[in-house]
Amino acid sequence: MSKALKPIPEFASEGEERLFWESHDSAEYVDWSQAQRVVLPNLKPSSTSISLRLPQGLLDQIKMTANKLDVPYQSLIKTWLAEKVDQRR
Repeated sequence: MSKALKPIPEFASEGEERLFWESHDSAEYVDWSQAQRVVLPNLKPSSTSISLRLPQGLLDQIKMTANKLDVPYQSLIKTWLAEKVDQRR
């Protein structure tokens, strides 16, 4: 016999929902044994390509750091930018 599931609360924002799921186990709210796999073949990437001019020395330093961390340098730049934006909030 399956246990009773808790109702999923209403959320005022995506941020509120994110905080909720960070601290709650979805298995208490969703019967995952009934889930069906979904394929979404027409999704577009959610990122936008930009041009950014950097001094060659700075780019070389970023690439060396990325190499030491074993990550692509573009990913490292995105991570650093996201961290800085979060600090400013």
